[in-house]
Order: sequence, then structure tokens, then C-alpha cells
Amino acid sequence: MATSALSENGLRQCLRIAFGGSIGFLVTALFDLSYGVFFTVLPMLLLGLVPMINRQVARQILAASVMCGLEVGILAQILGGHSVLMTMAAFVLFLYRFAFMARGTAFLFGANGVLMLSIMLHYASYPGTDVNNLIASNFFASILAIAIAFVMHAMIPNKEQNASPPALPDKSPNRVRHEAILGATVTTLSFLVFQLFDLQDSISAQATTILVLFPMNWNGALTYARKRAAGTLIGVMFGLGVQLLLYGWYDILWLIVPLFWLGVMLFARIHVLEASGAGVGFGAMTTMGILFGQYLSPAQDLVYSGLYRLSSTFVAIIAAMMVCYLVHKLLNQFAGTRFGAA
Repeated sequence: MATSALSENGLRQCLRIAFGGSIGFLVTALFDLSYGVFFTVLPMLLLGLVPMINRQVARQILAASVMCGLEVGILAQILGGHSVLMTMAAFVLFLYRFAFMARGTAFLFGANGVLMLSIMLHYASYPGTDVNNLIASNFFASILAIAIAFVMHAMIPNKEQNASPPALPDKSPNRVRHEAILGATVTTLSFLVFQLFDLQDSISAQATTILVLFPMNWNGALTYARKRAAGTLIGVMFGLGVQLLLYGWYDILWLIVPLFWLGVMLFARIHVLEASGAGVGFGAMTTMGILFGQYLSPAQDLVYSGLYRLSSTFVAIIAAMMVCYLVHKLLNQFAGTRFGAA
């Protein structure tokens, strides 16, 4: 990979990701936003996973944000003190999103929705959380990410025309049910564990347990889990290197932003060369986005945060893969939810 050369379009995508993520981080730092991780990571997700921004993509991202806001607002008010009912409701909400993803008709709506819903429901369960601020932060972060994506594609357009998008996968009904139930079950159990153990400061680990499910099957999840672990290690090591380099100056914005841009650019290059969706490079740059977007401030110690993030993510990956394997095996026992032919 190190000796591979980027295509012209690949280089332009790297630049879009680096500048887009840096703009999101800069907005977070300048306005001291409560949920800066949304504003930093969402532009990376949109520019890294979607080859071309258009109105259909924008509608899916906005729809996912609006639905998350409505569901979190309603559930927090009605079921805030009822853990069992909250978990059951969360499973239903995760299930219909994974069904969209399994069919491929609105993958972005389902993927963005299930990731943000899990995180927002977890935060909304704490008494000290301002739910309205949480919902508004996610909504405005989605709007900002869409705006950044449109601007980046206008300023740094592809030189060559992209190939037509791939056709929707032809899946049997039992495979769609398998993938939807598998994803919803693992995500719900992850949500339940983070609630029971009061893991309020483990957003990276929580996100990882969901991201590993995006291949929509056991084999794909296992492959991605290895890449995610490697990407997390690289992202954390880069973040620690930045703090050691800047030492007492790591709260000076004009020193941080160029280093942040450099890191995202390096990891975006790995991501583009992998050409495998969410791989090592994608894991590294999103990990760095979480570290910088949420923890890089004068009041935070990035060394502790980085090492905690690394260890918690590794534990989350192992636990998620064990549960994923068991649920996969269980669903394969029934013809109606078998992954292969019924």
C-alpha cells in the first residue's frame, strides 16, 4: 500500500476528507460546542464513504437526523426511567434501520441513524443531559456535514467521471431477516451493556460495536473488526504523538489544526488505497476525529483519553464479535432467518 500511487480522483477525495474534517473540527473548537464529536466526525463519514454528494444522499442524512431527534425526544420523556421498556423500544428502532441497510434501498439512512440513535439514547438516559441540546447538536452537525460535503465537491471536484453506482444486492428474504435481526440484536445488547455499566465516556467503543456490523454478516464483521482495531491503534498513537509534540501548547488552535489536517490526510490516503469501505484508514481517521473533537482541550488529558479509548475499543470489539458469532449461529438454525439459502 505504501508504494501504491493515488489516482487523480483518489487524491482529490483525500483532500476533500482532510479539509472537510478540519473545517468541522475548527467549528467545534471556535464555538466550544458541547457535542463536538458530531461536528468533527460526520463530515469524515460523509466524504469518506460516499463517492459523490447529491440531493438523495443529503435527504437520507437529514431524514436520519430528524428521526433520531424525534425518537430520542419522545423516548427520553416517556421511558426515561424504565430501562426494560427503553431497551425493547430501542430494539424495534434499530431493527427497522438495519432492515433498510440489509435491503440496500436507504443504506445511509439506516447506517447514520443506527449509529447516532445508539449514542444519543445512551447520553439522553443521564439525568444531567440536556436532551434538547443533544438533539439540536446532532441536527446542526448533519446540516454542517452536508454543507461541507457540497462545498468540498464544488471546490475539489473529481477529474474523471465516476463509474455508475453498483446495483442493489439481490438478497433472499431470509438473508434480509438474518442481517436485520443480527444487527439489531448486537446493537441492543451493546446499548444495554453501556447503560448497565454506566460507560458515559466510551463513545469510541460504543460506535465501534455498531460500525463492525455494517458489512451485515458475520464474516464481514470479523474482517472489519481486525481493521477497526488496527485503525484505532494508529489513530490513538497519532493523537498521543500530537500531544507529546505540542506538550503545553496543545490548546493553541493554530498549532493543532495543521497537525489534525496532516493526520486526516495521511489516514484518508490509506482509506482510499484500501478501497474497501471502512478499513484501517477509515478507523484511524474517525478515531482521531473522536479524540480531537471531544477530548482535545486544556482541561483534558489526551494521553489518558487515548489509552482509555484504545483499551475500551479492543474490549468492545472482542465482546461484539463473540455476541455476533453466537447470534449468527442461532439465526442459522431456522430456515426463515438463515443467512444462506433457505
